[in-house]
Amino acid sequence: QVQLVESGGGLAQPGGSLTLSCAASGFTFLRYTMGWYRQVPGKERALVALISSGGTAIYADSVKGRFTISRDNAKNTVYLLMNGLKPDDTAVYYCHRDTSNYWGQGTQVTVSS
Repeated sequence: QVQLVESGGGLAQPGGSLTLSCAASGFTFLRYTMGWYRQVPGKERALVALISSGGTAIYADSVKGRFTISRDNAKNTVYLLMNGLKPDDTAVYYCHRDTSNYWGQGTQVTVSS
């Protein structure tokens, strides 16, 4: 069955960096666009970044220039490198397989001094 397992969340100081990973299994990873989303309490889940099967990436305006999404098809893994973190980046981050209802369990990112 499809599984998406996130890791790499935690506490970071403003201006700091974190890298999230999402290990995928149960499907042909390289065929799918993959995405990272985030959610804060009381708000809807919002797109952070997408990466197509060919490696084309798009980003939410709020993270452009700070976050980088990448993928390693040999490892069935998608990454989110987050630089220049701000308190507003605090959220639960979810991995998602495009055109599906498959989500990871989420990983908490907290940005605070």
